[in-house]
Amino acid sequence: MKSLPKTGSQYVFGSCGLKADDVVWQTLPNGRIEIRYTFQLFQEGPKGYVHGGASAALMDEALGIAVWESGFHGATVHLELNYRKPIPLGEEVRVECRVTSEGTHSRNAEGIIYRSDGSIAVEGKGKFALAPQLFGISS
Repeated sequence: MKSLPKTGSQYVFGSCGLKADDVVWQTLPNGRIEIRYTFQLFQEGPKGYVHGGASAALMDEALGIAVWESGFHGATVHLELNYRKPIPLGEEVRVECRVTSEGTHSRNAEGIIYRSDGSIAVEGKGKFALAPQLFGISS
């Protein structure tokens, strides 16, 4: 299991977002990654449930981790979400993502956020364009 590094004031996993210390992820067989995370009160949308933007941020980051683990340094250029069920605050979710296609200058990935009962809360797809310069990497 890997924890995400502290990243200063970045929105998603910095001091303002999902809190890197609380996000644990691992690489699974067949190039998949898995994240476990519990949303907190500051991420509330409708009373007692997670704000859609918080679950979108988690999905975007999870898709990005899958892409990064495939050896591709890209940035999100398209994110598509399908919200199936609300996520109760304080409930641990499991996110599973994988790269679905690889091009020379882009990658596509898809993922699912599962509620603790195994039901699907959010389905997501993303396209990532090659952008090593955004990560301080020369191409």
